[in-house]
Amino acid sequence: MKYYVVRKGKKTWIFTSWNEVQPLVSGFPDAKFKSFDSREDAERWFASSREKFYGQPSLSLWQKWLENKSLVVPFEVNALAVDASSLGNPGILERRGVHVATGKEVFRHKVERWTNNVGEFLALVEGITIMQDSSLVEKFQVLYSDSKIAMSWVQEGKCKSTLRVQEPDLPVWKLVAEAEQQLLMLKPIPILKWETSEWGEIPADFGRK
Repeated sequence: MKYYVVRKGKKTWIFTSWNEVQPLVSGFPDAKFKSFDSREDAERWFASSREKFYGQPSLSLWQKWLENKSLVVPFEVNALAVDASSLGNPGILERRGVHVATGKEVFRHKVERWTNNVGEFLALVEGITIMQDSSLVEKFQVLYSDSKIAMSWVQEGKCKSTLRVQEPDLPVWKLVAEAEQQLLMLKPIPILKWETSEWGEIPADFGRK
């Protein structure tokens, strides 16, 4: 089976039929697409950084600070930033946490078939769990997210994805249920909104916009 990835066209995604792809790229200015023999290679190409295909994007305020730490920035650097990104909605999704002060990954997980909001929720719960570790108080004083929906779900202690009703048999809901139980045992901590419009993408961003 062939897998066709449309990186730039009327719709971007991974397809298994050229008949689906042709109308999406035909006549589209500077369309970018490619075929692969394996789904894994197709996903890797689809998820690869924008820099490789579209040129270097403008640096976020955080990236500028990493290059020049004498800059005065409005966000806390002794912080943990979390984010999630899906290849499709729902689709294969990753979530991760990044230490703002160093840019190093603190955690990263991949699960099939779920949505960004669910991933953001799980990432936040994991972030809260990490920040309960007393040995990390100085390292992680603040938790950042750019998802208002996930932040509200955490505040309410429940993931309210509509897919939970529409597709109740997905394996991800076991993870979600465990995260909800975990929230009951964790001390509440303030979660701050990462101001993307002012600061650029959150440090944990996957660069798939």
